[in-house]
Amino acid sequence: MDPEAIQTTASVPAVPPGGKEIDKFFTAAWKNNASDIHIKVGEPPLFRVKGSIVRAKVPPLTFDQVKRLFDEIMSDKDRRELQELGGADFAYAVKGIGRFRVNIFRQRGSLSLAARAVKTEIPTIEQLNLPPGVKLIPHYESGLVLVAGVTGSGKSTSLAAILQVINTTEQVHIVTIENPIEYLYTDAKAIINQREVGIDLPDFANGLRHVLRQDPDVILVGEMRDAETFESALMSAETGHLVFGTVHAGSAAQTIGRVLDYFPVERHNQIRQLLYFNLRAVMVQKLLKGLRPDIPRVPAIELMLVNPLIKKLISENEDKKIPEVIRASRQEGMQDFNQSLCDLVKRGLVTEQTAMETSPNPEQLSMNLKGINFSAGSISG
Repeated sequence: MDPEAIQTTASVPAVPPGGKEIDKFFTAAWKNNASDIHIKVGEPPLFRVKGSIVRAKVPPLTFDQVKRLFDEIMSDKDRRELQELGGADFAYAVKGIGRFRVNIFRQRGSLSLAARAVKTEIPTIEQLNLPPGVKLIPHYESGLVLVAGVTGSGKSTSLAAILQVINTTEQVHIVTIENPIEYLYTDAKAIINQREVGIDLPDFANGLRHVLRQDPDVILVGEMRDAETFESALMSAETGHLVFGTVHAGSAAQTIGRVLDYFPVERHNQIRQLLYFNLRAVMVQKLLKGLRPDIPRVPAIELMLVNPLIKKLISENEDKKIPEVIRASRQEGMQDFNQSLCDLVKRGLVTEQTAMETSPNPEQLSMNLKGINFSAGSISG
């Protein structure tokens, strides 16, 4: 993170006519193109702009000020949730500005807020600098597609770009189950219904249990963190639906292990067979600091498209061989992290230092950058 960016400040407008006091901070976030807002006692409001924290040009907020700001926008239900669970999630809209997903939580005896802007302008696959192989994914008729990465790695944005392709090209019904909703879609060729956990339904598993009654063709599950959710997603894929989900994993091979970890060992062979028949792709993301000022954040992508050899490895518990197949299958649209990082450096999107710091195998990346490539046990230059 750039230290100078942290010291940058953002102007705060007056309270909009008919608005609440906190609206001026949401308005400031919008005017400064911030993705997130943070409000806590002892600091001025803070905005995340292009990945860095920016402070508002106002004095630090007191305990009483923060409490008053939050009281204005919380319902009785939100207050009960905060009291009972230590945190409350809800949506908040500012007229003429947009919608925000808000989390108010307790910390060190006081309250803090984190809010994210819900976007309506959905970037394209090209604008996100996703690899060409990703363009194959929106055209799958059925199956399971998993997008993996840590929190904040851009999974939701990449999925939004993929879903938007389907929305604009296919006459289908898309149902999303999200927490939070980060992008608002407008129906194009498709019709889209977006359901938000905590507002429209209690949890992801509940949403998946009932989703097939809603006549979907495409289903997006924002988080897959338990056996019930994974199994419901697999069953939906098996019955002819295209299902997208996100998981926390560091590589395509690890994603297979992460899915299995949610089930008892005696069910692993059964789950592997379900993956054999239904898994279509795994995309793993890391979000890097960009080199160009107009592209401040760039995703490094490992992309596994499930071909017959990968299906065989999954079925036979040979996940450790998956990375070699990915490296050797660029002509099919696949790539591993080092291949992605090498491309990003050569295209001038990230520095070589950033790529080396991110690489799971810096020595191999160094050789790739020199034109020496390892694939399927052979070396080609």
